[in-house]
Amino acid sequence: MNSLRTLDRFDLRILTILAEHGRISWRDLAARIGLSLTPTLRRVRRLESEGYVLGYSARLAEDQLGATISVYVSVTLAVQTEEAIRLFEREIVKAPEVMSCFLMTGGADYMLRVVAPDLAGYQAFLMNSLTRIPGVAHIQSSFALRPVIQRPAPPLG
Repeated sequence: MNSLRTLDRFDLRILTILAEHGRISWRDLAARIGLSLTPTLRRVRRLESEGYVLGYSARLAEDQLGATISVYVSVTLAVQTEEAIRLFEREIVKAPEVMSCFLMTGGADYMLRVVAPDLAGYQAFLMNSLTRIPGVAHIQSSFALRPVIQRPAPPLG
């Protein structure tokens, strides 16, 4: 894993700008960081090849696309064996409603963020997907009222 100590102020500025404006032109990026085009492109390619930039994507308006509710779901497995964990992870990736899934420490084994068009849609996800995964022992749902902050990147330098 790379360390932030290997990144200079130009690299950090590039990452900050790309996280917020992934479609910025290379010329505009170079102007904003104060370098010419060639060194800027060289730095971007290096940051990509070293794994600092994993890819580029658009942030979509989930509610505009019919996903009007967002639910955080804690999932506890009956047993925490390697086989049970592998089975759960293999099955949960098949559910398109699951936007993210994290293996956790603490009271629950997994934390999911699930989107659905409405309560009936979420109930369908529970009944047709989540509760059918073998080994799921406990499910706790928390409904998000509204996002307060959603950052595109962790703090940089």
